[in-house]
Amino acid sequence: MPRAPKARLPVRKESGAPAAARKTAGPRGDLPAAADLKRTVVIEAIAPAVDGGRYPVKREVGAVFEVSADIFKEGHDVLVAFLLYRRADERAWRETPMRFVDNDRWAGAFTLAENARWVYTIEALADPFRSWLADLATRVEAGQDVASELAEGVALLRDAARRARAGDHRDALAAYARRIEQTPTQAEAVEIARDVRLAHFMDAHLDRGAATRVAREFEVVADRERARFAAWYEFFPRSSGAEGRHGTFKDAEAQLDRAAAMGFDVVYLPPIHPVGRAHRKGRNNALAAQPGEPGSPWAIGGLEGGHTAIHPDLGTLDDFDHFAKEAERRGLEVALDFAIQASPDHPWVREHPEWFFHRPDGTIKYAENPPKKYQDVYPMNFMGDDPGPLWQEMKRVIEFWIAHGVKTFRVDNPHTKPVRFWEWLIRAVQLAHPETIFLAEAFTRPKIMKVLAKCGFTQSYTYFTWRTHKQELIEYFTEITTPPVSDYFRGNLWPNTPDILHETLVRGGRPAFKFRLVMAATLSSLYGIYSGYELCENVPVREGSEEYLDSEKYQLKTRDWDAPGNLVDYVTRLNRVRRAHPALQRYDNLRFYGADDPAVLWYGKAWGDDRVFVAVNLDPFRARACLVDVPLDALGLAPDQPYRMREQFSDAAYEWRGPRGYVELDPQREPAQIFVLER
Repeated sequence: MPRAPKARLPVRKESGAPAAARKTAGPRGDLPAAADLKRTVVIEAIAPAVDGGRYPVKREVGAVFEVSADIFKEGHDVLVAFLLYRRADERAWRETPMRFVDNDRWAGAFTLAENARWVYTIEALADPFRSWLADLATRVEAGQDVASELAEGVALLRDAARRARAGDHRDALAAYARRIEQTPTQAEAVEIARDVRLAHFMDAHLDRGAATRVAREFEVVADRERARFAAWYEFFPRSSGAEGRHGTFKDAEAQLDRAAAMGFDVVYLPPIHPVGRAHRKGRNNALAAQPGEPGSPWAIGGLEGGHTAIHPDLGTLDDFDHFAKEAERRGLEVALDFAIQASPDHPWVREHPEWFFHRPDGTIKYAENPPKKYQDVYPMNFMGDDPGPLWQEMKRVIEFWIAHGVKTFRVDNPHTKPVRFWEWLIRAVQLAHPETIFLAEAFTRPKIMKVLAKCGFTQSYTYFTWRTHKQELIEYFTEITTPPVSDYFRGNLWPNTPDILHETLVRGGRPAFKFRLVMAATLSSLYGIYSGYELCENVPVREGSEEYLDSEKYQLKTRDWDAPGNLVDYVTRLNRVRRAHPALQRYDNLRFYGADDPAVLWYGKAWGDDRVFVAVNLDPFRARACLVDVPLDALGLAPDQPYRMREQFSDAAYEWRGPRGYVELDPQREPAQIFVLER
């Protein structure tokens, strides 16, 4: 249910005209109203703002949100500016003064105190009293007679007294006006005018009637912290059964134990719904399933129900609720797959055939991504005569699972649905349930991936899997972790998925699994792995393919989690390091530094006094040793000052001095190292 409005801070009513009324000229060049002609302050270059305010900025609850802008006007008036803000479900504005920075740049900030959608804008005006004070000071310094100017000041004080309600301020302002008038010398009058208490009273009763307010209202979404910092672990609950038996949610609780022990925060489950039988795919994507083969869980829907039903072999809805509570008890959150598609057996096919694409002969089209064909899946048609009922049904599905305790959804192929739909859906859901997180699984063109993040997706898959060389890694991650992209895009890095087994892992083996894991976990504050990664599974279905041999998408998969050479301890140690260091929990603090070997990537993250550096050997076959640059100025270190770097996997300490350090990376032992600066 939407939350009831909370108590609002008292805010003085704005006296300026509504922003919509502040026009510079009518459609025929007519002059606006006289009051609007006085609004001559220019406010521009507001930051942060995504596409000029078309989309919301992303931050996390508790963050101090700083807004800056160029604010100026003609002449030499002293300006004042205010950052106005409110929760989206509030009507009254709160405000905080903005400060002058330099060269007509101003800045202000407020705390995103709640997990909610916030609105902000800027208002500025010339301050008559402060402008008068500045002019008075100039004239006094020049030795001029200021009798007339003092009379002008008295008039300003009396105007302010009239605006003040009866009481101390009104009386105090009137008293100051009398003192300035009655003081025998101009010098004494000037000193009275400069009284700090008088400035306080005048600020409290500033006439905002001629203020300029930015016409657009901007938005910032304050997500909960897990939107920025989390380690995900993906597994198929149906593979949790013993000896090849279809697993249940009860069986899958053992996987919760494993994920929690390795230090993960989120367990992501592929679709848990009934699987269709029509055109069910078999092992290794065979066109026909053999008896007993489970089919692809993304072929959603059967006689048992659709997107709000549980596969009967997994258990019941009550069993899922118990599973989710057991996850929570272990400090884990369950993320569900939201795949907007249906098997031919889905109830929607019978009840709403208009929601699907049809061939000229009237039959429904199955999904294709040439050369791939998905005969067991029907895509949804968002371009029908009336898409509204389909949109509402998608919202109903999400809200159904929210009612069962799900806060996070990994959305399958969002780039094949309209951006406008996602903008509506995510906004509608988050206004009532601001804790909800949406991860966009979109491996597509850059602008599509970015606009999905802009329109509301909390996190996004990235091109990390296919970025393997030093320079392209530097360029790509500099782009997505710095403004303007980082204002709306949070990259969630996955070195593998059920669909993607990259050649780097196939050819590089265990060393590649280790250094790609370290990169995923430290380049971003968000990362995930698909189960089997910790066993270094890397056999493709054929040479050059990114599909796994005997892919779990089409069959149950029994694994020996204690198999020799596993990376369970390595993953656990890495997640422990992430949790121990606030610098690794931030997304927008990544910086790359020089390393004099083309195969060594060297980068760092800082947050407060926590300084972390990472060295990665991108060559899984050869040991590399090189010198790396250390940003002494940023660390507050003198050029000849010794300092200690402690490596987090080995716990070894190294004494360094000067602007360069030495790293040695043997892929057969440690292809990556994480250093923490010790004071």
